Amino acid sequence: MRTTLLDDLRQALPEQDVPAVEECATKLHNSLPRPGDLPSNTVMVAYGGGKDSAYAVAFMRAVHLALAERHGATFRLRVVTMRHGGMPYQVMHNIDRTYQALGLYGDPDAELLLIEGDQVRPFERDRGMPHRLIEFNRVDILMSGHRTYGDGRATFCNACNVNVANSFGVAARHGGGVDLIITGDSPQEQRDYALWIRQLARGAKLKPADSRKGFKGTLETIDGLARGYFEEIHGAKNAERVRERGVDHDISERLEFFSIYDYTSYASGAHWSLLTDFLGFVFDEIAFNFTESDCANPALMAHLRGLRTEHVYKRGYDEGIAQYADFALELMRRKHFPEHLVEQMRQRYATEVGIKSMREAATRYGEDAFNLTTSHLVCMVYSPFAGQAENLHDYLAGEHPELLPDEDRIRALLAGGEEDRELAARLEWISGLSITDLRALYDGPLWSPFTESPELPGLLPKIMSSDPHQKRIKVKRNPQGDQVMDRVAGR
Repeated sequence: MRTTLLDDLRQALPEQDVPAVEECATKLHNSLPRPGDLPSNTVMVAYGGGKDSAYAVAFMRAVHLALAERHGATFRLRVVTMRHGGMPYQVMHNIDRTYQALGLYGDPDAELLLIEGDQVRPFERDRGMPHRLIEFNRVDILMSGHRTYGDGRATFCNACNVNVANSFGVAARHGGGVDLIITGDSPQEQRDYALWIRQLARGAKLKPADSRKGFKGTLETIDGLARGYFEEIHGAKNAERVRERGVDHDISERLEFFSIYDYTSYASGAHWSLLTDFLGFVFDEIAFNFTESDCANPALMAHLRGLRTEHVYKRGYDEGIAQYADFALELMRRKHFPEHLVEQMRQRYATEVGIKSMREAATRYGEDAFNLTTSHLVCMVYSPFAGQAENLHDYLAGEHPELLPDEDRIRALLAGGEEDRELAARLEWISGLSITDLRALYDGPLWSPFTESPELPGLLPKIMSSDPHQKRIKVKRNPQGDQVMDRVAGR
């Protein structure tokens, strides 16, 4: 079976990748700590369910089988998928089809895992999304979004990036640990990322871990950043929530990355046949959104931009969608997406009918995936409670004029005044957050999309200012058409 599968993979891979598999297999073999006893080595590859990671898994499966062909034995291949609320069920189907095509099910030298927070489970396509994981993601989305006017990157990506780092630590220490972690990043990209993490820590007055600790040290540094960041987002009083969002770094200092960057053709057009014909990869309407092929959150990022333009700027929903689409389509081209996928995405938002359809889809998705209603999202894009409730008056005037007479009572409640259960219940209903969280927002910072200053205190402004996935644009901030510089960011 392995011989047949390897022959089929060689036929499906891009022509230039076939000799690259052999070269990579030789280098990987020499990089393993116990090359003379291949089955005693474990190599880990992350599989998020998107097109690039599907290709990486297929390439590594070819390396896995090539070493078995040469030596009659091979290393243990650990494939790990971090699960999060933004991962639609269709992504689990893509992963399942990939595993079937690559003959990974039932292979004694393959280990297929799901990472759900700090829990490690065997991969199971039909496993339901755990309620605790949904709530974990939901409260991060709301608290981050309320501090940033629903900015796409801050609302969805900052916390998710920390969760990804944690999943690497959790997966790498599981079951006796791993010996190498596969990455598609070049060594220079790895160094640049580690340097950015250390600079960010120093800028936040946090001491980076000893660089000689390698990946373990990077995870330790990210752990310090995560705790500082989530303390800003959730409030210093919520120590348990901050602790839960730390990053696992209980791994060996000897653990290293092995880069397949020089051996692979990462432009998806180069391995389109492998993806769609051999692996059965489907670019689903829910799972494929702009630069992501394994996450529906970018559809919500665009939706939030539309809601902000419609409700806060009193312009039109379509105007905000156009701003986001222009940014995201440009980002797709920078990431070398095939032009037909760029065009497919452009057409999705090119007409009033298409925008209406996507608005309805994003609304349903927000409700189904995170239990977020339109009321919750509209509240978020105003950011009415953070920063001493700076935007509370505008929010009440625009969305809940019946509450304007209660503005002073609301401010007193947020500031920790006498409990008003009826008023607190109303605020919880329109925001989707507890009164405890609303008070944490009130006591904490509010980041503005209209500032470019990285000198503001705290980690959030530093992360936002150094974000590569952002664009400064001129927008009309009111019905009269007065222009300001704004930020659009996302995936």
